[in-house]
Amino acid sequence: MRAIVQTGTRAVEVQQRDSPTPDDDEVLIEVHSAGLCGSDAHAYTYEDGYKWIPIPRIMGHEYAGTVVGTGNDVSSLSVGDHVVEEPIHSCGRCFQCKNGQANVCRNFSIRGMHRDGAYAEYVTVDESFVHYVPDSIPLEHAAITEPASIATRAVFTQSSVTPGDNVLVEGPGPIGVLTAVVADSIGANVLVSGLKPDTQYRLPLLDDIGIETINVENEPPEDRHESFTDSIGFDTVFDTTGHHTGVEMGVDHVRKGGEVVVIGLPGAPSELFVTPVVRGEITIETSYGSKWRNFEQAVRLMENDTIDVDALVDRSYSVDDPTAAFEGFLNAETCKPVFTFA
Repeated sequence: MRAIVQTGTRAVEVQQRDSPTPDDDEVLIEVHSAGLCGSDAHAYTYEDGYKWIPIPRIMGHEYAGTVVGTGNDVSSLSVGDHVVEEPIHSCGRCFQCKNGQANVCRNFSIRGMHRDGAYAEYVTVDESFVHYVPDSIPLEHAAITEPASIATRAVFTQSSVTPGDNVLVEGPGPIGVLTAVVADSIGANVLVSGLKPDTQYRLPLLDDIGIETINVENEPPEDRHESFTDSIGFDTVFDTTGHHTGVEMGVDHVRKGGEVVVIGLPGAPSELFVTPVVRGEITIETSYGSKWRNFEQAVRLMENDTIDVDALVDRSYSVDDPTAAFEGFLNAETCKPVFTFA
């Protein structure tokens, strides 16, 4: 089978690998579509915080496909089912798992990072980590279920956003765009901030779907923020930048008594000055990964067309030239590349 393999720092290539065989509790999935995520790009550049990842390995963790084989003990899925995988596998035994916090399992492993990933024509996975996808959702849409589930967790579970709230999303990458879409879907007033490189593709994408944006390198953010919030400040700021200054900027722009939800994973320490946080009684929350419920929420939002997937995904990149997709993503020339294997 074809597979996209990372062979070094900023080096990927298509290789032929043996197709896997499912164990008794696993299903064999023929991958249809697989998305490129910010964490995939961080792993591609092998930056600090990702150097524990083995090389070489098959990349990719967000995908959708069809069950084409089942192990002897599989009972919940059948050949022909359309499915997606929860790529963060929890152990089910540690304190966090038993305490309902499986997304921060002490012994977790991530497809495409700890082990071979989904940028391949076939994968096997334990049925307990698989979600059924209705036939009404095209597989090329279902491929973004995992990042959409991260957004649903951040907005529905980890924040207190309600209709009419003023929300700032820092960073128009895939998670930032999906977070903005989910917050907008419940009636929040959403503004997404980006930088000059984002004006080429990502900010216009948001403008096209009716979400307001600002290029903070071209327009003084304070003026826009004051007009957007009547000089009160944002009720909620989502930091999806993955930059160490993101949480600091969030504290600067949130109102007193508001909240900053950190989703991005900075590669360097923050220098947050805590005194204004305490005096303003600002809540700093974090959101990591997602849970079973968040996957189901993401599926339903796509099923009822709340998430306009066609407007968000970019299918112009070929499996045969994966480097172009990674470099295009890093240069902000695209937002959510999706490889098609089927």
